[in-house]
Amino acid sequence: MDIQHLVDRLEDLIDEGRHMPFSKYTMIDEERALEIIDQMRISIPEEIEKASRVLAQRDRILAAANEEAARVIQQAREQGIQLIDREATVQAAQSRAANIIEQARQEAEAITAEADRYVMETLAKLEQQLNRALNQVRNGINELAAGQTPAQPLPPAQFPVPAPRQTVEAAVKTGEKDRD
Repeated sequence: MDIQHLVDRLEDLIDEGRHMPFSKYTMIDEERALEIIDQMRISIPEEIEKASRVLAQRDRILAAANEEAARVIQQAREQGIQLIDREATVQAAQSRAANIIEQARQEAEAITAEADRYVMETLAKLEQQLNRALNQVRNGINELAAGQTPAQPLPPAQFPVPAPRQTVEAAVKTGEKDRD
């Protein structure tokens, strides 16, 4: 039986008892009171047992919750470490990519400067050859003209001078496909 129920029955027994006039004493049925007390003695160990089971269950639940909390904390730490490692890897890759791009830009500038120098040399040689050919043509015209009427000398030919080359930005991708 429930201990609370037994306490209520004992209280009812006292309330039902006869009060002694001019005193604080009450007469109750001794047999019924002893019977309720015996039931209480039997019931108290059951209540203690229930309380022990509830406490044990609470302890198991707390232990499981603590284990779960520890597991979640450990998992969060591991994820944090992975994110830090991943961030470090990304930063290293970005730094390497920036170095590769800078190196490619410098190489592109060097190639462009070399190409510009080669073109200027080639154009200068071509201009010299054209000037010699033009002088030969003029001399031929002058000789032909000398036999006819006095001719006025032709003005020298004007060739356009190319504008200086502008700097070109190049992005370099690395990978198996880009190397082919």
